[in-house]
Amino acid sequence: MKTDSPAAPASEQIPASEQRPSAGKRRPAFRKAFVFAIVVAAAATGYWQFGEALSLESLAAREAELRVAKAEAVLVALAVGFVVYVAVTGLSLPGAAVLTLASGWFFGVWQGTLLVSFASTTGATLAFLFSRYLFRDAMRQRFGGRLAGFNEALEREGPFYLFTLRMIPAVPFFVINLVMGLTPIRTRTFWWVSQLGMLPGTAAYCYAGAAVPSLGTLAEEGLGGILSAKTLVAFAILGAFPIVVKKTMAWARARRSST
Repeated sequence: MKTDSPAAPASEQIPASEQRPSAGKRRPAFRKAFVFAIVVAAAATGYWQFGEALSLESLAAREAELRVAKAEAVLVALAVGFVVYVAVTGLSLPGAAVLTLASGWFFGVWQGTLLVSFASTTGATLAFLFSRYLFRDAMRQRFGGRLAGFNEALEREGPFYLFTLRMIPAVPFFVINLVMGLTPIRTRTFWWVSQLGMLPGTAAYCYAGAAVPSLGTLAEEGLGGILSAKTLVAFAILGAFPIVVKKTMAWARARRSST
């Protein structure tokens, strides 16, 4: 007669509570992979469907239609412009500079600047949060040494480090969003510093776009179509602004420490 094998000692039995963490660890990884797939699919679909439609040539071909749409329902046009800009910047799609120039031409300097300022910051914050949720843990493990330089700069200069990056045109917009998501900077700090840091550049681009008589001219002549004495002065001021601010803040700190 076959006898049952003796039960394993209590010390060798694995409690159910200790078996859960492995499954629990898999769930966040699965959720992140799922969210990542959705973001990639949305970005690919958006670029495939609307990438060509947001080019200067395509917008110039619909110039008359755009003017009519604005005249009939300006609030709807503002809402659509806001959503499109947030989608482009939030998904890190190319075309933000073109949209900024077109917004200045379409809505004028003040409305265009207001629209792009809040839309670009909203999109940048979404890209920042995507990066933080999806990549920060993995990137810290793999590139912790390289990220240490950014973290040290943030600790040393505070929010002004991000402000300076926002003011430098050579640093791509989407790179700042993604890299800052890997740092410990707070979301609300990222938002308000980005809002202030991008405002001068937004105003300069919208000013340049508003100075263009038509999108057809801009599409044909490229950036040469926006160059004038006034726009050159605006971009010169934009380039000098972060230097002036940095020196002013250094002078204020020195004076505060001496008193």
